[in-house]
Amino acid sequence: MKLYLIGGLGADERVFKYLKLINETQVIQWIKPKPKEELKDYAKRLLNQINKNEEFGLLGVSFGGIVANELTKLIEPRILILVSSVETSSQLPKSYVSIGKTRILNIIPDSLIKPPNQLLGFLFGAQNKGLLKQIISDTNPGFIRWALNSIINWSNEENFIKPIRIHGTNDKLIPLKGKAIEVKGGGHFMIVDKAEEISNLINEQMKYAG
Repeated sequence: MKLYLIGGLGADERVFKYLKLINETQVIQWIKPKPKEELKDYAKRLLNQINKNEEFGLLGVSFGGIVANELTKLIEPRILILVSSVETSSQLPKSYVSIGKTRILNIIPDSLIKPPNQLLGFLFGAQNKGLLKQIISDTNPGFIRWALNSIINWSNEENFIKPIRIHGTNDKLIPLKGKAIEVKGGGHFMIVDKAEEISNLINEQMKYAG
């Protein structure tokens, strides 16, 4: 069974480079969002990267998990795995919604939309700070603005497919809320920093899925 991988906010295949998975994988490539495009419409435009004529699974990391949730409303994967992400919008920190209501994201200039490296390192709990810095540096500011707005305006309280959540106990960006397979000491960047442990957990779930 092929497992489609969806990275975090603007993150490409580099966040998956340390994983050792038993299944065939394919990374979903981010595309440029249209002006004011809703997340559900954006998800539809990602569908042409998925072969729906064979059994497949979806794995989403952080914002990629939110996108994966939206994709399950359009297609039916055999398994949905969320890493450092959320199943419903109520699992997001309430402060994100409060920030969204201020509409401050619409007035912040592109030059300031990316947080300082020190703050990024703290929020992500990243050990591999060099890779995190590189990924954020390479991400288009317009995509970051769109993705952040999509996150704070996301409304989802039910899923067609019950996801398997893998979440770190030390995630400062999206603190653990709700049921999940807990990774002790795992931060938001644990897909990289704890790649071996995450790989084992994913492989175990894939075996169950057949």
